[in-house]
Amino acid sequence: MEFPEELRYTPKDEWVRQQDGEADIGITDYAQDELSDIVFVDLPEPGASFAKGDAFGVIESVKAVSDLYMPVGGEVLARNERLAEEPELVNESPYGDGWLIRVRLADPTELDDLLNAADYQAQLSSD
Repeated sequence: MEFPEELRYTPKDEWVRQQDGEADIGITDYAQDELSDIVFVDLPEPGASFAKGDAFGVIESVKAVSDLYMPVGGEVLARNERLAEEPELVNESPYGDGWLIRVRLADPTELDDLLNAADYQAQLSSD
């Protein structure tokens, strides 16, 4: 499994890639592996706003249905429209083509509360 160093992670297995006041959000390689074959993703419309910790969508696999939680607060700028027809992209490329949403950060300092790659891996090892 891979955990890119440039990303920040949540204990609930979401990742954040921040750039210029915006952030892409997705689920980790570990999370997609645990879920197995992803068959459906329900994501919010652009313009919706969420606080850190809010549920922003649902991801469904052949094994389970799971809520998706905001690692940081912000306004949704875009959602990955390809996932409507190709939800398996989350399995195939969780840090690339399988991203979920892009947000404008409400408070960039919330990124400081997230885990770096080493801390996320250590948490997985201790679970």
